Amino acid sequence: MIVKLTVLCAALLVPVAAVPLASLPASAAHPSRGLMEDVRRDLDAFARIAREHGGNRAAGTRGFDGSVSYVVAELRRAGYAPAVQPFTYPDWAERDTPEFARTAPRARPYVHGTDFVTMEYSGSGDVTARAVPVDVPAAGQAGTAACEAADFARFPRGAIALVQRGACEFSVKVTRARAAGASAVVVYNRSDARSVAGGTLQRQRKLPVVSTSYSIGSALVRAARKGTLRLHVRTKAGTVRKHGANVLADTSGGASGRVVVVGAHLDSIPEGPGINDNATGVAAVLAAARRMSRTPLRNRVRFAFWGAEEDGLRGSEHYVTALPKAERAKIALALNFDMLGSVNGVRGVYDGDASLGAEKDPPAGSGAIEAVFRDYYASRDLPVTDSPYTGRSDYGPFVKAGIPAGGMESGADGNKTTAEARTYGGKAGDPYDPCYHTMCDTVKNVDFALLETMADGVLHAVRHFSAELP
Repeated sequence: MIVKLTVLCAALLVPVAAVPLASLPASAAHPSRGLMEDVRRDLDAFARIAREHGGNRAAGTRGFDGSVSYVVAELRRAGYAPAVQPFTYPDWAERDTPEFARTAPRARPYVHGTDFVTMEYSGSGDVTARAVPVDVPAAGQAGTAACEAADFARFPRGAIALVQRGACEFSVKVTRARAAGASAVVVYNRSDARSVAGGTLQRQRKLPVVSTSYSIGSALVRAARKGTLRLHVRTKAGTVRKHGANVLADTSGGASGRVVVVGAHLDSIPEGPGINDNATGVAAVLAAARRMSRTPLRNRVRFAFWGAEEDGLRGSEHYVTALPKAERAKIALALNFDMLGSVNGVRGVYDGDASLGAEKDPPAGSGAIEAVFRDYYASRDLPVTDSPYTGRSDYGPFVKAGIPAGGMESGADGNKTTAEARTYGGKAGDPYDPCYHTMCDTVKNVDFALLETMADGVLHAVRHFSAELP
């Protein structure tokens, strides 16, 4: 049953309903006291919502509506006046089964869903042409393939571009390829990932784009270097309008001109219930919100539960772009928490000081955000790992707007390194989350010990920035 909710205006939070502040126990010295009971209860609730609504909580489904209703009810129970911000966006869909095959020198068809997928917002087309690798990285490296126009300096018009994932957004690679005259694009994954390089191109494109694994892609590159490789790519896809929603709730205290946004995405993908990705982040943010509802604050905290992240950061993008300039200027920083309990995970902190060499330039103040997490875990003798500052989760729109941002994640489809296995345990060479974007992303797909420390870090950061800004 979908609860009827009050709409959020572009800049102002319109309360769903005003309720008395809940009476919460005083904060204990150890931040996790009672925290994991809340987190586990929320994860069970999201799992139940998915089971009751077709096995997922994807944007535009009854499972997502049920997730919105649950979060609203929990925020009200904690004493907030939450609001729902609806939005629409173009949603991409395939209209026929795609095809991808090698036609020469030896014919080989590839299996849709196993060997390749169509990239979200791929255009339609039926192409058979020579395949040409673009700026192939050194073995074992991510490289910057197809990120610069110069990478296509001698690219033959009409050819199919073979490009490796890494260093810039998929949309940049495809834009460069089309400008160079490519008839189609095949994106293959990095060498440290075993899966197909699925992803979004963010808006509708005019040429077919498919993605595949590193093993298939690297084999195609070797064949293409001999000059005889020809591929066949056929896609049929387009867009329709889709409905989404964000849930937002402000603390009653704190200066309205100094707002700390604390967010996590509420939607799953259609293929599964999305418990690690990202009910863990939502549950940690909800648990923090419950504990901050009656805390005296210097800075206002805005808890945000984003819709349609899996469709290309649609909810957070809508929120940031819809804010009037004056309201946007009041946002001091944004925190983002996406996948906090990967079963083969790490304690990843967004690299706000760009020590890794950021794909996105972190706005000033982002390094100070990273330092707060690092200092907290150092005080507990717990290791942390730099997580690449890519902007590919819901902090991305804030970064584009020049707002300092940071947060945590525990790893998705990349593979754990030997050094990480020595530090955190787990198995080197295996994915951080073996159930990433699949139906097995259930409550069983959560490392609760890791999640507990991550939830502690969420609460610590919220408390810190509610009192002190970078």
